[in-house]
Amino acid sequence: MASSNSYKLRCSIPGHEMDVRGLAAAVFPEGAFVSVSRDRTGRVWVPNSSLDKGFTEMHCMSGHSNFVSCVCVIAPNETYPRGLIATGGNDNNICVFTLDQPQPLYTLQGHKNTVCTLSSGKFGTLLSGSWDTTAKIWLNEKCMMTLQGHTAAVWAVIILPEQGLMLSGSADKTIKLWKAGRCERTFTGHEDCVRGLAVISSTEFFSCSNDTCIRRWLVTGECVQVYYSHTNYIYSLAVFPNSQDFISTGEDRSLRIWRKGECCQTIRLPAQSVWCCCLLPNGDIAVGASDGVIRIFTEAEDRMASAEDLQAFEDELSKATIDPTTGDLGDIKLEDLPGREHLNEPGNRDGQTRLIKDGQKVEAYQWSVSDGRWMKIGDVVGGSNQQTSKSVVYEGKEYDYVFTIDVNEGGPSMKLPYNVSDDPWLAAHNFLQKNDLSPMFLDQVANFIIENTKGHVVGPAQPSGGDPLTGGSRYVPGLGNDGPGFGADPFTGAGRYIPGSSSNDSAPSGVADPFTGKGAYSSAAQSQTQTNVYFPKTDGVTFEQVNAPQIIAKLKELNEGAPQEHKLSEEAMESLEGLLLVVCKTNSPEPPPTIQQISLLWKVSHWPEEIVFPVLDILRLAVRHPQVNESLCGEAEGVQLCNHLLSLMRPEGRPANQLLALRTLCNCFSGRHGRALLMSQRETILSRAADLAAVCNKNIHIALATLVLNYAGCLHSQPDLDAKAQCLSVASRALETVQDKEAIFRLLVALGTTVASDQTAQDLARSLGVSSQISRYSTVSEPSKVGECCQLVLKALH
Repeated sequence: MASSNSYKLRCSIPGHEMDVRGLAAAVFPEGAFVSVSRDRTGRVWVPNSSLDKGFTEMHCMSGHSNFVSCVCVIAPNETYPRGLIATGGNDNNICVFTLDQPQPLYTLQGHKNTVCTLSSGKFGTLLSGSWDTTAKIWLNEKCMMTLQGHTAAVWAVIILPEQGLMLSGSADKTIKLWKAGRCERTFTGHEDCVRGLAVISSTEFFSCSNDTCIRRWLVTGECVQVYYSHTNYIYSLAVFPNSQDFISTGEDRSLRIWRKGECCQTIRLPAQSVWCCCLLPNGDIAVGASDGVIRIFTEAEDRMASAEDLQAFEDELSKATIDPTTGDLGDIKLEDLPGREHLNEPGNRDGQTRLIKDGQKVEAYQWSVSDGRWMKIGDVVGGSNQQTSKSVVYEGKEYDYVFTIDVNEGGPSMKLPYNVSDDPWLAAHNFLQKNDLSPMFLDQVANFIIENTKGHVVGPAQPSGGDPLTGGSRYVPGLGNDGPGFGADPFTGAGRYIPGSSSNDSAPSGVADPFTGKGAYSSAAQSQTQTNVYFPKTDGVTFEQVNAPQIIAKLKELNEGAPQEHKLSEEAMESLEGLLLVVCKTNSPEPPPTIQQISLLWKVSHWPEEIVFPVLDILRLAVRHPQVNESLCGEAEGVQLCNHLLSLMRPEGRPANQLLALRTLCNCFSGRHGRALLMSQRETILSRAADLAAVCNKNIHIALATLVLNYAGCLHSQPDLDAKAQCLSVASRALETVQDKEAIFRLLVALGTTVASDQTAQDLARSLGVSSQISRYSTVSEPSKVGECCQLVLKALH
């Protein structure tokens, strides 16, 4: 097949009634692709016969109640050998279609604002980004995780080839790298909204932005190249297979082809916004624009449009009007422009633009290297009062119009963003409410909107849900990662009391309980037919070890030097000592702890952080007792207990307090009220606990792993996929840093318990890259329980 050195038009497809916002190459039929539009439809296009260079619409997909903003293709599987199509829209939903049905197979709901970007990965994983500032991971019709961290709309998402790594780009000007639901790195450098992302390899990617530049990044954080050529917002990118060459489109009416780091060809289109692009398997390029037309460009001469059609395209382009205020042509001074004779001089590079005066007209031309001539790309006119595409960005979101409203003369002006799909009266009402303005202005503002949009109203209004971009008042725990390690004596430097020093932190393998080393783990453990004695483990693992005399001695020592307002009387000390003796023997015939003792323990647990650790050790033991568990973990006091322990678990806090707070939470699982409390506070507790994986302390790591394991055990028989997803995420994140073999073992058991007998959890674990992450432990020989358990988890995932 003959090939030219540059791309030329193959065909134009005027199939949509409004802006074409997304394109994706389909898996089947061969050469097909999918488009989505603001006309609320998606369409599948297939190539015509070889005698015709165009495409035919195979079918039209409907299902969204508002504009369709993005599309991606989900790879084939046994159930759907032709793959699936996912579309996201301004109705906040994601619709998933088969390739041959016009109605959705199912609809994914969960985002609180426009879904504007989608990406698919292995095992059917789908990643979405939204104006609600979040990205979400979907699997088997369920939202498995919500990625939170951006402060403005998430405009771009992509799943990297390496399992478990995902990227998101936002109107907050940053890009974030996610692994197992956690933000691993934030990339900064763009000076405006990040609009597009594209994968180069497992270690590199591109980004494009409203700042008119494209950046190439390493996943390790470095920006290794910046590309300049566009003169306005850049909306989309696509990378040629197995190379670093790529294409880009933007608000400067252009498609640009990049080879070896340079823009080697610029193709102007007769539409203001070139929203999207994709590469077809044969190397052709599809682009979608604000005029509703899809255009296909090719390097293959036998697929190029006829000379008549090429001339018609050039004529259409030459009749376009260019508004100089858009910046499409860079900074220009009309009064300094030369005449038509300037076109006799050849250009210096492909895509170079030149403006000339022709009488009272100003014309724009572009140099074509392949044709060796200047091609007219439009007439330059004054600033336009009418917008034809949705290209105004305000507070990280896209609008048809953003009006400046002056209600009070001399007062501050206010911004009123508006889409043509909105009801002008509702938009006016919301604007007045937001700015605390009198309802008497309603008619005035609504009529202003109607007049300035020429009465252009499409479809129903979208309800307002408050500020969709701030996530105000949402608590995101544990943002720090660094924490101090243990010294030789991590507490006071005096005495030798170390909580849990006579612990069961490492336990022998074999038929004994692999957690405590006590008794037989399972009566079937010695059976030749029973090969998995490790998981699922549904009974809680607790920290029972105690040295009561040492605890009391340290408590008395620290009480002597405590601030006067915290110092305990001799009677109070005796009460705490009595409580400790009772809770050390939870099945003791002695009288249970009194309300006064429990109240005293709660009060003293708020001692200054530098001296509170022996009290926390008593609290750890006490919550195992049924009466204490009910009293401190019940509905009235439970949340206070959780919040107090979470405050002690701050990554910058004291390691002793972090350790004992984690162990206390683990021991809360021993009672019904404690389990109910920890399950109700699961999201916050696990989020904070996960940050302690960065603290360099093996005992903290073992306690963290035990907490995850206890949650996994409680969730084993429950269909709560969100909760299981968090367990998988925290366990996976912890395995990145934890070195201690006992902690690793408990994390492996937690993973095994989470995925056991749950196909969806297994699919999610595979999509997070758990198999490749833990495979290195499958050959661990000492202790043998680590290698054995790892092999069983890998077996469950395959």
